[in-house]
Amino acid sequence: MKQTLIALLGMSTFGLAYEAPSLPLIPYPAKVTRVDGEFTVSPETAIRFDRRLTKEAELLAIALGELTGQKTHTAAEELRIMLHSEVALDIDETLPLAISGYTLQVTPRGVKIIGKDAAGAFWGAQSFLQLLPPPTDKGNASISAKGIQVPCVYLEDQPAYAWRGIHLDCGRHFFGIEDLKKFLDQMAFHKLNVFHWHLTEDQGWRIEIKKYPKLTEDGAFRDSTPPYGNRNSDDGKRYGGFYTQEQVKELVAYAAARHITIVPEIELPGHAAAAIAAYPEFGNTDIPDYAPKVITRWGVHPYIFAPKEETFAFLEDVLSEVCALFPSKFIHIGGDEAPKDQWKNSPFAQEVMKREGLKDEHELQSYFIRRIEKFLATKNRSLVGWDEIQEGGLPKTATMMVWRDINWAHTALDRGNNVVMAPNAFAYLDHYQLPAAEELAKGPQFEAIGGFLSVEKLYGYNPASVARNAEERKRILGVQAQLWTEYMKDWKKVEYMAFPRIAALAEIAWLPQEQKNYADFRKRLDSILRFYDARGINRADVYELPKKETKDGSVIETSLNVYGDHAIEFSFDGKPATFFWSGREIRKDDFITLTLKQALVKESFVRIVTGGKASKNGDALESGELQYTVDGSEWKTVGSAQAGKMEGKVPAGTKALRLLVTAAQESWLIVHEIEIE
Repeated sequence: MKQTLIALLGMSTFGLAYEAPSLPLIPYPAKVTRVDGEFTVSPETAIRFDRRLTKEAELLAIALGELTGQKTHTAAEELRIMLHSEVALDIDETLPLAISGYTLQVTPRGVKIIGKDAAGAFWGAQSFLQLLPPPTDKGNASISAKGIQVPCVYLEDQPAYAWRGIHLDCGRHFFGIEDLKKFLDQMAFHKLNVFHWHLTEDQGWRIEIKKYPKLTEDGAFRDSTPPYGNRNSDDGKRYGGFYTQEQVKELVAYAAARHITIVPEIELPGHAAAAIAAYPEFGNTDIPDYAPKVITRWGVHPYIFAPKEETFAFLEDVLSEVCALFPSKFIHIGGDEAPKDQWKNSPFAQEVMKREGLKDEHELQSYFIRRIEKFLATKNRSLVGWDEIQEGGLPKTATMMVWRDINWAHTALDRGNNVVMAPNAFAYLDHYQLPAAEELAKGPQFEAIGGFLSVEKLYGYNPASVARNAEERKRILGVQAQLWTEYMKDWKKVEYMAFPRIAALAEIAWLPQEQKNYADFRKRLDSILRFYDARGINRADVYELPKKETKDGSVIETSLNVYGDHAIEFSFDGKPATFFWSGREIRKDDFITLTLKQALVKESFVRIVTGGKASKNGDALESGELQYTVDGSEWKTVGSAQAGKMEGKVPAGTKALRLLVTAAQESWLIVHEIEIE
């Protein structure tokens, strides 16, 4: 094994293990052993590394330099950061850990990071960096005369999921390469390893394709964009941009050095208006009033690729250039929100359906996607698509990205396909993270698409909750959060919507479900927020849900604001005359959660009574679920809203109950009482 040796480590001295507060790490390691003592990072510390880890060592040196204000030195045979003691990076393929696993040992004499592979060593280095005290301001924190102290510890760690992803929509709004690099740095900091790059949309085509220059000459630009605060208006300003192939190569290499895979998305057959505007011959030219253009409004639009050989040849040419740029095993083809009206009105599309024996337009979409799947196989690539790709029959080798009802995952799992969980209720970062009224009070630029997703709500999601057995759990590749950018006009808004919620995503993607603890996570997050601030990230504050203590000491919280003096705790006070009344219309994913002072000691019957026809106040819940949890993380449904009531039996050990709204309604909400018998 060839190594660059700057200073040998003596790692045999290890202090006495003891219990201590959690380390300021996100994601938290699977196994932590705290020991006495500290390691001092000072101007004489050196890095020793296996030659296979040259790039990882270089990035560690740069990161340490940025955190400490010290310059680094590199040479052909060595890489050195002028700090005190030693930091070692190594690979041991025999480690009894999963792929990307690592161990990290910190003693007073040095630091040793051993990866199962290069990725593991890199992730171990990120844990070491998080152990350093965060800078106190947005400048570098220079090392004091005594150096910087890092607590002694032994970590043994590995990821719970192989796919730990973030999706960024660059189709609706365009962002520069340097901003994307900054984002990749923060992904690496949190051990997120898949960057799903959404490159084509109705509102803009963002990637240079040499064979079809009009895709970027014409398709990358639109005539107008809706302004904040008026979704049905236009600002009248030409907007656009695209990435050259050289820029794509640059970003792919930048990501790969940080063990991040970039998965490109080329939308088909829908969300194709920009491409069809550039090359109208690939659309359904035989329909009435055919006049494609790059779309200037948000939402779902009718232009869809025609199922003709010329179109498939075009898409194969495009995907050939995409495959040459992206080494990812996976190529995402979208497949979502593809209106079928143009196919229904196209004589040619109807003839294709007749020729191929397809009973409806959903099967025509499946035919379309299978053609693309077979082509990608010739490039040794695998197709990924949103969950609509199963509606006309799921391709055998496809991976399905589940974004609607999480139970769609069962369709794929039943057929033996792999899935990535990306549910809109728990992983859409374009949703409000504070109550909408509070956000909009700060200005129209804080507008979001809707919904509500706090850090705590995201953290509570369990990607494996749809798995019905151990075999299905293996086919859940991982979890991904989505940044759809209709309401993110600049990079500062992207950061505001992403941070700190991606920290919660990172932990649910890495840490085993049974080890998650939100209260502990929240304490650790404070240290991470200081890292964000020092790096100039335009993060949001952490929204703490309103919590009220009931008379028996239970805690009740809600995403809803309160009308008048109808406080949330009135829904659990045992008094028929008092009730909770929301101060606005209810939306999908609004909730009321009751955390009991003591877990139930026996099976109990629960009833939640809302407004309803019998109430003079109205405001009954029309669509909702009664849920419970015994572990504080995984929620199970026992009843649904019927005539304003929800009821069901919950088991002994139940720690909390939740009313979850499953569909928006125009009325407010009254909750008379949560009854437990």
